[in-house]
Amino acid sequence: QVRLVESGGGLVQAGESLRLSCAASGIIFSIMAWYRQAPGKQRELLASITSTGRTNYADSVKGRFTISRDGPENTVYLQMNSLKPEDTAVYYCNAASVHWGQGTQVTVSS
Repeated sequence: QVRLVESGGGLVQAGESLRLSCAASGIIFSIMAWYRQAPGKQRELLASITSTGRTNYADSVKGRFTISRDGPENTVYLQMNSLKPEDTAVYYCNAASVHWGQGTQVTVSS
C-alpha cells in the first residue's frame, strides 16, 4: 500500500527557512514532487525530482526552494529559504502524479 507522510511545516517569519520531508512507503517512485495550495487558489506544482536527480522548479520558487531526495530512504525534501508571506499554504507531497500525502501547513508571517 502506498503511503506518503509529510512533516516539517510550521509558523515562521518572513525571511526564515523551513525544510519539509515526505517519507514514501510502498514502492520507489520515479518522479516525486511538491505542490502547495493556498486558500481560494488552485493547487500549484512547485518542484519535481526524478530518480536520477533531475529537478524542475516553478518560477515562483526558483532560487529559493530546493528539492532533493534520499533514495535508500525513499524520502523527498523541500528546503525553503527566504520565505515570504505569499508562501503561506498547505504543502503536499506527490508521487508519480497519482499519490498524495495529507499535507502540511506552512504559515509565513510578515
